[in-house]
Amino acid sequence: MNCNILELYAKRHSFYDINKTLPISNGDIQQIVQSALELYPSPFNSQSARIVLLFGEQHTKFWNIVLSILLTKSPKEKAPAIHNKIATFAAGAGTILYYMATKIIKQQEDKFPLYAANFKNWGYQCNAILQFMIWSALANQNIGASLQHYNPIIDAKVKEAFKIPDTWELVAQMPFGGITIEPTPHPVIEDAQNIIFFS
Repeated sequence: MNCNILELYAKRHSFYDINKTLPISNGDIQQIVQSALELYPSPFNSQSARIVLLFGEQHTKFWNIVLSILLTKSPKEKAPAIHNKIATFAAGAGTILYYMATKIIKQQEDKFPLYAANFKNWGYQCNAILQFMIWSALANQNIGASLQHYNPIIDAKVKEAFKIPDTWELVAQMPFGGITIEPTPHPVIEDAQNIIFFS
């Protein structure tokens, strides 16, 4: 079977208008996440990526934590805009928290000292690949998602609330849900600006 994977990538966008109605079950989404964790590449098969998958009340709880912290750290005049933005994420059906196991990174640094300076960066890179894999797989099921980065200011409160291991470092947050509005296509720069060909 010839699968055009670029067509799948073209379905993946940042969806900000999402709702709680999913076309597949929570169990199906959990299976997508588990499969991606088994398939994503990592240096020396170190498998440093970790995931926390939140649905329902736990999803809402997470975004309430984010909202509370942002309101505390932002000027009062920003409060309405912050409320509105966080509400769009909380309106979704769930959130994926992407973590990196720093204990694994340290073990790799000790085991391969020649490459020690690279392992944390490699950890972020393979985590990003995992994010893209899951994001694309959700898009394939007509589930909208976006990638957010409220770390590190939320890290301590989130660890406490969800009992996250101290050796896990928060990398990104991905709210997802049913698609309410399709996003406007974004402009793409010309090939001459982003690629150099040799033949």
